[in-house]
Amino acid sequence: MTQPTNVVAGVFGAYDIRGIYPTALNDDIAYKVGRGLVAFLEIKQVMVGRDMRLSSPALAAAVMRGITDQGADAIDLGMTTSDELYFAVGKFNAPAGVMITASHNPGNYNGLKLCREGAIPLSDTTGVFAIRDMVIADNFPTPDHKGQIIQRDVLDDFVQHALSFVDGAAIAPLKVAADAGNGMAGMVLPRVFAQLPQCTLYPLYFELDGHFPHHPASPIEPENMVDLQKLVREQGADIGVAFDGDADRMFITDEQGNLISGSAVTAAVATSLLRKHPGSTILYNLISSRNVPEAIERAGGRAVRTRVGHSFIKPQMRAENAIFGGEHSGHFYFRDNFYADSGLIAFLHVLELMSQEHMTVSELFAPFMTRFVSGEINTKVASHAIVAAKIQQIEDAFKGQPGAQIDTLDGVTVSFPQWWFNVRGSNTEPLLRLNVEGDTAALMEQGREAALKIIRG
Repeated sequence: MTQPTNVVAGVFGAYDIRGIYPTALNDDIAYKVGRGLVAFLEIKQVMVGRDMRLSSPALAAAVMRGITDQGADAIDLGMTTSDELYFAVGKFNAPAGVMITASHNPGNYNGLKLCREGAIPLSDTTGVFAIRDMVIADNFPTPDHKGQIIQRDVLDDFVQHALSFVDGAAIAPLKVAADAGNGMAGMVLPRVFAQLPQCTLYPLYFELDGHFPHHPASPIEPENMVDLQKLVREQGADIGVAFDGDADRMFITDEQGNLISGSAVTAAVATSLLRKHPGSTILYNLISSRNVPEAIERAGGRAVRTRVGHSFIKPQMRAENAIFGGEHSGHFYFRDNFYADSGLIAFLHVLELMSQEHMTVSELFAPFMTRFVSGEINTKVASHAIVAAKIQQIEDAFKGQPGAQIDTLDGVTVSFPQWWFNVRGSNTEPLLRLNVEGDTAALMEQGREAALKIIRG
């Protein structure tokens, strides 16, 4: 199926290639991306992993056909998590990697995440758009030979790597309820917990199923956590954990099934890492709770504020030699994991910290959840020009107000001593994203209404 140019261009985003299969993203595009990646990086080998989506085998086969037709070998890892693919590229010194996944999107979507050596991600400015232009032009250098497809399984290596971040023997005999959402965590978690025999695992939706028969594999939405919350309460579990479709993001609940924020997990993992690596630098994105930098500094670390998104955080981590970076959205990055994100490694840190502190999850996270947050509030507008105009309007409205501090690192952040908010645009559509936090619920609500009045006015 040959797509119109505008449809092809539309699947290439700032961070990855993604669209509905096969009406937007199809096998022909995947084939050409395989060729384009090899030609752009001038490489002789690419590792390829895929999730359990119904269209992933066809897309993976097409990508590997493109890689081999362009003269490189395709290392077929089979079904993997995204963090396993990043690990494989970094650990085995592969020149590049492709992960076939649409992460948390519904089952009719699929996508390709691209990285180069060292698991360094390709973004719009570092290769994705250059490959897009080659795909649209259908113009590739002529290789002097054809590559081959080589099968390889690195799952056991990845599990051992993840467990190396913690002292597995020191983890207490915890009861863990886990919701894989019919995604790739259902393949990995049994292998991990086989190495933690003192723990009891209560699996939920571990069957790999690209139909997602129970709920979308998107645990950032509270409605997709309901089944896990129920399981935690029914089993009297010590903790609940849910992963997204490609298992690189994770979210947890306490022993009562209450949701724990991504900011609080960032603070807890930072605390754990700073015990092992005192004085280290840790990154957090600018819509994380103020509790995060406070916790990092309290634990003796250096807290550095960043823009939102992995394409900003990963290079900054390398530049700062940061040991860890966390986002409110359930992405957690580790220097010793090739600066890549891994929900599994973050979760193991939480289990270790619980065991060290002899605390319940609610007790452990209470110091990191002392403020009131709005959650991300999205507002669609007519154009990207209106997004920019609204952000400028907010900056102008609050400039000069007593106690206000304004910065434009990512959109606009307006900070007062007891509350703050950030408004930024989406990378992919004309959308304004608002996040508000206050020391009290009243202050949070006041800030939320003040910002929304301008955004929707």
